[in-house]
Amino acid sequence: MRIGIITPAPAGSLYGNRVTANRWARILRGLGHRVFIAQTYTGQPADLLIALHARRSAKSIHDYRRRHPHNPLIVALTGTDLYGDLDRNEKAQRSLDCATLIVALQKRALDRLPSKWRKKTRIVNQSVAASKRKGRRVSPRRFDVCVIGRLRPVKDPFRAAMAARLLPASSRIRVVHVGGAINRTQRERALREMASNQRYHWLGELPRAQVHGVLSRSTLFVISSRAEGGANALGEAIAAGLPVLASRIPGSVGIIGDDYPGYFEVGDTRQLSRLMSRCEAEPRFLADLKARCRGLAELFDPSREEAAWAALLTEAASPALDPKKGEAAEAIHGDARFK
Repeated sequence: MRIGIITPAPAGSLYGNRVTANRWARILRGLGHRVFIAQTYTGQPADLLIALHARRSAKSIHDYRRRHPHNPLIVALTGTDLYGDLDRNEKAQRSLDCATLIVALQKRALDRLPSKWRKKTRIVNQSVAASKRKGRRVSPRRFDVCVIGRLRPVKDPFRAAMAARLLPASSRIRVVHVGGAINRTQRERALREMASNQRYHWLGELPRAQVHGVLSRSTLFVISSRAEGGANALGEAIAAGLPVLASRIPGSVGIIGDDYPGYFEVGDTRQLSRLMSRCEAEPRFLADLKARCRGLAELFDPSREEAAWAALLTEAASPALDPKKGEAAEAIHGDARFK
């Protein structure tokens, strides 16, 4: 098939949605399909369309469905969709009505969906390509805590830095943060934090190979987001063999599991600081976190994601899922809602 992938993230960026779109394109090409990626659908020939972001790609979704009422259309849910837009945004809601199938990146996403959408939702765990680096190069003099994420409020990007300020003077912990700033305000805050906090080191945006290098030199990973659909960075850390401390949000719990002992409540600086300190001071606790994360590594095996997409495309193309039937047909009408 000729398959289009629509993502609002621009080409060349390291936004999560663009990273995901690029990975899916590689997988689909490996399955023998022809694939193009675009920010908007403008009538390009496509036997099937995959759209990331129900709200921001709403016009593309509706335009494709109107032009091709019988073609399969897959809508992939982002964290913004699940934990914001779907509750109140009619464009996002109608995007899911248009969809033949819906993709979510972790199982807790199903809790956010009413039955009419849940029954056509499939979980596809994001995979992580194997790194070429050789072994881990952790310094015995430091205890590096890695944070990967753009400087956006939803990522709560400075939580680990603030937690590090509460550590005792004897601690070896240093927070190493990889991620570009979305605006000048965020950049200036990161620079101020570095100047006033000797435990915080911001590296900005880095190529993927260099991100792997940071992971290989780290001992612990922190993800402090307020909302996630299923973070690429979390998979990168687990695949790299790092134990994780995570904010207790559905997007992380849906991947790591309910009973993981490395959670802290969203925005709780003191709780995160205590967990960081415990990881440094208690080797058995750190080893337990590491073993639990190692047990999750198979979730991020590229062959699993490839198999999931192969099955998903077969199901989406099934005549039994003709999008002209049911709610998808109703969603084709009412164009004014998408203008």
